[in-house]
Amino acid sequence: MSDRILVTARSFRATEGPHKQILRDAGYDLVECSQNRPLTAAELTPLMTDVVSAILGLDEVTAGVLAQAGRLKVISRFGVGTDSVDIGAATEAGVVVTITPGANSVAVAELTIGLILALARQIPYHDRVVRAGQWTRIQGIELSGAVLGIVGFGRIGREVGSRAAALGMRVLFYDPFPPEGGQAESCTIDELLARSDVISLHLPLTKATRNLIDARALALMKPSALLVNTARGGLVDEPALYEALASGKLAGAACDVFASEPPGDSPLLRADNFIGVPHIGSATLQTTLKMGLLASQNALAVLRGERPEGVVNPAVYDRIR
Repeated sequence: MSDRILVTARSFRATEGPHKQILRDAGYDLVECSQNRPLTAAELTPLMTDVVSAILGLDEVTAGVLAQAGRLKVISRFGVGTDSVDIGAATEAGVVVTITPGANSVAVAELTIGLILALARQIPYHDRVVRAGQWTRIQGIELSGAVLGIVGFGRIGREVGSRAAALGMRVLFYDPFPPEGGQAESCTIDELLARSDVISLHLPLTKATRNLIDARALALMKPSALLVNTARGGLVDEPALYEALASGKLAGAACDVFASEPPGDSPLLRADNFIGVPHIGSATLQTTLKMGLLASQNALAVLRGERPEGVVNPAVYDRIR
């Protein structure tokens, strides 16, 4: 019997291409989960007991899951976020965790610009008006000359910045590890929140960044400002965001990500000045193929005893040796 690789990532499973074929060509059997949502730890545990690798989406990987995965050598994330994986427990268990950096940068950046345009011109609202047989209009704003503040200026943040500059926007950014060079202006996060007409979030979810955009941060923003989050739901205090939108302290917001997904009966979904989409940042054919192939290559490299570039927990190699 061939060794098995578990695949839970939905887009990876749904799309045929070289990302699957190279695993089969290497002699592995693919075990595909049937759920079309991230798995809880309890759901994931029985699927991990006899696999050597797992290509995962946002499934919950706890120490308990890893304790039952005795043959597991590598968790290959189909994406870049690792907040759903207990990295410390994986390192302790000798399991390499990898990500696919850069593969989704263009897709997420393009979605971000799309959401900014949709908010600026009230596109979803006007679509609802026309469908209802009405012909009322809300005045929008032009982005040319507006200030875009990017919180987190990594690969995706820089892709957003270059596209925003092409629209005539002035770009500020905050990043604790700012890159050198470029045309964007670095500033403190408080300065960015106060000066920006549009704020876009592009940073990982950590203990330090959870609820980064809270009531205090929202109070620093202009009442005319727009907020876009295509990074991680936990970055935003959602009750505080709803209060700011409902009270007119913030003009509009759009989220591709939520603290709980799906968001259920979140009050944000009842706000006319809010746009929500179902975590579609990387959901393009091109990104699926790029990200899938890189995830498979990462898994195979580890299984061959090699060290791929996208390793999140390099300390694990000290334990493996």
